[in-house]
Formats: sequence, structure tokens, C-alpha cells
Amino acid sequence: MKKKTIASIISAITAAAIATAFVIIHKPLPKPEPLSLRPKIHLNDSLSNALSDLPETEGIDKKVRAYMRQWHLKGASLAIMRNDSLLYAKGYGWADEGESEEMQPSHILRMASVSKLITATGIMVLQDRDSLSIKDTVFGPSGILNDSLFNSLIKDKNYYKITVEHLLRHQGGFYRDPLFSSNDVRNQMQLDHTPVKEDFYKLVLRHNLRFMPGESQRYSNFGYLLLSEIIEKVSGRPYEEFICEEVLKPAGCYDMHIGGSYYSDRFPNEARYYTHEGEGKFVEEFNGSGVMVERCYGGNNIPLLSGAGAWCGSPAEIARLVASIDGRPEVEDIISADAVAQMTEYFDKETYSLGWNDTAPEKGWSRTGTLSGTTALVKYFPDGECWIMITNTSTWRGPGQARYTDALFKQCRELYGDKLPKRNLFE
Repeated sequence: MKKKTIASIISAITAAAIATAFVIIHKPLPKPEPLSLRPKIHLNDSLSNALSDLPETEGIDKKVRAYMRQWHLKGASLAIMRNDSLLYAKGYGWADEGESEEMQPSHILRMASVSKLITATGIMVLQDRDSLSIKDTVFGPSGILNDSLFNSLIKDKNYYKITVEHLLRHQGGFYRDPLFSSNDVRNQMQLDHTPVKEDFYKLVLRHNLRFMPGESQRYSNFGYLLLSEIIEKVSGRPYEEFICEEVLKPAGCYDMHIGGSYYSDRFPNEARYYTHEGEGKFVEEFNGSGVMVERCYGGNNIPLLSGAGAWCGSPAEIARLVASIDGRPEVEDIISADAVAQMTEYFDKETYSLGWNDTAPEKGWSRTGTLSGTTALVKYFPDGECWIMITNTSTWRGPGQARYTDALFKQCRELYGDKLPKRNLFE
């Protein structure tokens, strides 16, 4: 009896050990976040205008305020980084004029298509872990998205040639980019509900491609929605969860979130958005209610944009992310040197870089973003200086606003760059 009991215990222990080994082999724990990657402070808990309210930077302040008056901007937030050190972070104007709340560098704002840089970084993290390759095909029997939903929709076999890299470079060839047309999609598909991502898949993928994958390019938010889907499929986790835990936190970004569509959805430290009269202030609510709403609050389904344009964050935390993917030694990167090289490789002005809009060596790297109620520009200059501005007001120039912000950056650098304090607000 005693021998049987001992044998049973040994058998149970052995079984448990095997089970544990199975779990370890097939469900590896996430890689621990290296301590060297963690900033000593959470940026948005520590930054204030007072830290950058300096006599030597008054020239920058005057230029930014003049720019805001010119374009009728309610508020703006600016961060300046040099060689992976945050030198300057300041808010201007109003975060919420109605509440008399001044903009601070700790306020978060919708960053629109700057979100694509985050998504591309997530793809590179997965590639570094050998979970995928940007050369992998997206659709078809051997594709990443080989679920029955996608397989049943696709009739044009040229879809099977689309790779992850094609999506990153806007070279997929999709016939339409409908993410900002919820009501049109609802009516066209005769839906009795607000379109969800599966409806957009059904609408787009059943059509033939406009061009062969890789042979041309056409800017595609839809392509980055698919990249968000790929991240979920490969990681086995919701897109936002994976990005927060495996990209943003390791980079030292603790206050970035997928934003909401309405003023009531805002985060406690999120700025209010304002729409310029010139872009058409009121539109029909995206859910088909027929109610007319301010374009920046209910005109678009923001969470649906996911990795194409839904993230909110502060320019200072975006700077921290850039410092973690730029290949410089001062801040340890969260992706490999090969991945940095792939993201920033430049071919020609007709080819998008991975996540970045452009990485021309003589001009530097740039990433723009535009939504109703916000404009954003990340500009990383060849000398290692990075300027980031987000506004809480859109202009009638739409995506074209970025070139005026770029001109502001260049002028401020020429006039006042040598007056920036030598310090590091990351520490």
C-alpha cells in the first residue's frame, strides 16, 4: 500500500513536471523588460511648463505662438530631443479653453498617423523574435491571415502576393481606403449596425486589386488596419495590449492609449480638440444616427483606426519611443540594429519607409499625422536632433499642414538651436 502511494506521488510529480515543461515550451513567458530600458521617472507625471520656461528659449516661444496665431490653433505641445536627451518639453495655449485649462507637456493628444510608426515598430519586435518576417505573405493558404473569413472573401489570387512589407510601404494595391467613410460603408453594404472591422474587410477584399503588390504605392490606412490584425494573430493578444506591454513600456512610454471618438471618452489628461471652420466643422455622426456633430467628436470611429491612427500620447513620450528605435547608443533600442536599418532604409521619394513617411538621408526622417482636431509632425534631423509637435486644432490645410510645421522647426533650429539647454528631462 505504502509502495503504491509513493509510486502515485512520484507519478503525479512527474506528470506535473511534464505539464509544466509543456507550458514553458509552448507558452513562453514574455521577455522580461530590461531595467536599463526603464526611465527613472514616468514622463507625464513629472513634466510641466515650468521646466522649460527659460529665458534662453523665449525666441522659440515667440515663434510657436506666432505660428499658432497664424493658423488659429487653440493649443500645441512641443518636445525637442538631441542625441536621445530630452532638452525641452512645453505646452502652449489651451488644452481645454472652455475649462480654462492651459496646455502642459503632460497632456496627451491624438497623434493620428504617427500611430503607424508605433505599429511598424510592433511588427519589427515580432520579426526580431522570429515570430514573423516582413517578407511573409499576408493572405492565402500559407499567409498569416489564413482564417476562413479572409479565405472566403478573396477571389483575386494576386492578393496572395501581398507581403507584410507591402502593407508597411502602402504597396498592397487595395482598390479603396474606406476607414473614414463609416456611413457610406453602412449604406453601401445595407448594414443594420455601425461598421466594424470585419465589414471593412468584406467590403475591400472582395474586389480585385488596383495594381500588383509592390509595383506601385497608394497611401492606405486599411493596410495598417491589417497590420494591427497581423500583430493580434501572431502574438495571440489584443493589439493594444501587445503594443503597450512589448513596445511602449520597454521604451519607457507609460501613458499612450487607443483614443475614443467623443469628448466624453477622453482620458483625464487628454486635451480637447477643435475643428477649424475651413475644413467643414459639422458632419453626420459616424454611427448612422443622422445627428450632426462636430467633426472631431463623432465624425469618425477613432478606435476602429487601431494601428493606422488611433493612438494618443504626449510629444515627450513619442520622443522617448523614437530614442528607442533610432540606432543611437545613448538610449538602448527595443529593436535590433537590423530592424532599425530596415525601418529607415531609403530607396527614392516614391517609396515609403517602414512606419516613417520618409527617411531621405539629407533631409532626415519624418512622420506626419492628421485628423479632425489634430495635426502632428515628428522630424528627426540628420544631426540627431528630433522635434515633435502635436496641436489640438486642425486647419483647412489638412495633411499639408505638416510642411508649415516643418518650416517652423527649421527656422527655430537656425535661430535658437544653440540656445537649447544641455540637459536630459528623460532622467
